[in-house]
Amino acid sequence: MKHEPVLSVTDLTVTFGDFRAVNGLSLNLSEGSIHGFLGPNGSGKSTTIRTLLGLLHPTSGTVRVLGKDPRRAPEILKDVGYVAGDVALWPNLTGAETFRALESLRGRPSNRTRETELIEAFDLDPTKRAREYSTGNRRKVSLVAALSIDARVLILDEPTAGLDPLMEEQFIRETHRANAAGASVLLSSHILSEVERLCDYVTVIKEGRVVERGDLSQLRHFSAHTVTATLPDPASARRLAAALPNATSEHDALRVTTPVDEVPSALRRILEAGGEAITSTPASLESIFLQHYESGTGGGQ
Repeated sequence: MKHEPVLSVTDLTVTFGDFRAVNGLSLNLSEGSIHGFLGPNGSGKSTTIRTLLGLLHPTSGTVRVLGKDPRRAPEILKDVGYVAGDVALWPNLTGAETFRALESLRGRPSNRTRETELIEAFDLDPTKRAREYSTGNRRKVSLVAALSIDARVLILDEPTAGLDPLMEEQFIRETHRANAAGASVLLSSHILSEVERLCDYVTVIKEGRVVERGDLSQLRHFSAHTVTATLPDPASARRLAAALPNATSEHDALRVTTPVDEVPSALRRILEAGGEAITSTPASLESIFLQHYESGTGGGQ
């Protein structure tokens, strides 16, 4: 028996005046899955999420949350945990008071035992007022609130922005735990390694349209590294940059973003050209998008 998606977006278009933020986008979140929702800044991810939450009205197309229109049946959002891309809290409330205020607004009690566990896991001091919190600690408040309601659906918009690496690891553990307990997750993230470790399936959008979708095994071409090196002189750097795809040079410095399986070849050519001070690090999602789509090599539907 085929289950109805817990979140569905069908031919969604959202416009603001003459600007089309989302353009005919379709997406489904299957029950029990963790679905990565990727795209460069301004691609329409947050607009889609706000429409799913009933905060924006579709210009055309439909959205459904647990089978219902969130604007016509807002009570369905009691079953949704949400972490916003930009976390805004009441400045004079403590973390603990914020949890109770959000609980009251939601109209559904939190799991207090789980809340306590999450406060400890994220090393959050709930007695401080929001105005005293760092960006990372405000993010922790939002995560604890979303993860402690035993939600059927979690919608997480850049949930680790502002967190240090240890807390990013904690987020991955707690998200896996929530998913194992039955939550389906829509994860919008700029951290590719986070997506690779969490997600079963990925939808990639650009300029409000889906450009690729598939499980991670189908999208491994997104794994890339950025290699930097110092060449003997500016002329050597320019020559190598011209010979390597997606490479740039400035003075004697070379920078190239390349798929993981092509890193050894790039390193060999850099060494043959006399390169020194060579580094290779996982590429940012923005760099990968620039390489994969701006160069015209991207997929499409």
